[in-house]
Amino acid sequence: MKFRVTIEETLAKAVEVEANTQDDAEYIVRQLYRNEEIILSGDEYVCTSYRVAPRIPYYKSPNRDFTLLQGDCVETLSRFQFGFDMVFADPPYFLSGGGISYQSGHVVCVDKGEWDKPKTPEEMDEFNYRWIKACRDHMKPDATIWISGTYHNIFSVQQQLIKLGFKILNVITWAKTNPPPNISCRYFTYSTEFIIWARKSLKVPHYYNYDLMRHLNGDKQMTDVWRLPAIAKWEKSCGKHPTQKPLALLARIILASTKPGAWIIDPFSGSGTTGIAASLLGRRYLGLEIEKEYLHMSRARREELESSATRHDYLHRLEKAGVVPMQDDLFALKAPADRVWEEVDDSYGVPWL
Repeated sequence: MKFRVTIEETLAKAVEVEANTQDDAEYIVRQLYRNEEIILSGDEYVCTSYRVAPRIPYYKSPNRDFTLLQGDCVETLSRFQFGFDMVFADPPYFLSGGGISYQSGHVVCVDKGEWDKPKTPEEMDEFNYRWIKACRDHMKPDATIWISGTYHNIFSVQQQLIKLGFKILNVITWAKTNPPPNISCRYFTYSTEFIIWARKSLKVPHYYNYDLMRHLNGDKQMTDVWRLPAIAKWEKSCGKHPTQKPLALLARIILASTKPGAWIIDPFSGSGTTGIAASLLGRRYLGLEIEKEYLHMSRARREELESSATRHDYLHRLEKAGVVPMQDDLFALKAPADRVWEEVDDSYGVPWL
């Protein structure tokens, strides 16, 4: 087995800043360091450490259109160069603060995992800046990115996109047609999520399949309010992820902003819905995920598509939902399901191929 050994050198430097609180002081220094106004040199060397990790396990579908890597997205993306056509990201919303919700007829505690625990505004901004920048470095000049969220995190996401030079194209309002009820009866029922669509470059044109979106909307321009249900029971055949998105939502996003054969990446792959939609629609997919439980779930979902009956059933359900065209028309818009994709140019040095 191959092993990856990471060599880490620790540098330390003390600086003095004027601030009202300890948190303010830390934030000021973080900003100074990010803007390279504080620079550490070899004179501040403290120690060296070595971290050994086994080869990253991954799954690759038989026709190589669906690949999973285990690992943190920022760290993993730093190890290769590649240009993707589209990014979809469903990052942590940071809303698991001990509240309650309604699920499958039961009142449940909102606790999706440690990765979703609330952060300070400064910590949230830094987290979103890091992963969005890592994705931006792997986007083609005309690529676009879609990022989902709620009021808990979406404003931070929007600010980081602007800082990094993206052009925001739309903010989609996903109005759920079957939202859970409000338990406290003290607020309006939460029934929406937001999805920011942005392109990498201010001046480089992006791809948008206007004609198809208009056709699917009864020959009327499609608006930025999408009325779609949350995940259905048939989408949980291999298990359930706490923030799983419906296949219909991803199918619309992919058809709207990519061409057949496009490369799509999801840095928070979760249950792999982005990849399932990509595979059904003739695109190629790379998913990054830390949790082994969700990697297994994603693999099982993709293996289901090896059955032509299952693939046909999923497409038929999406057709009935009005998010994909009739299957005869769809075939002309995507690559054949049994196509085996050729390896990517070796100059990319892509580790998963």
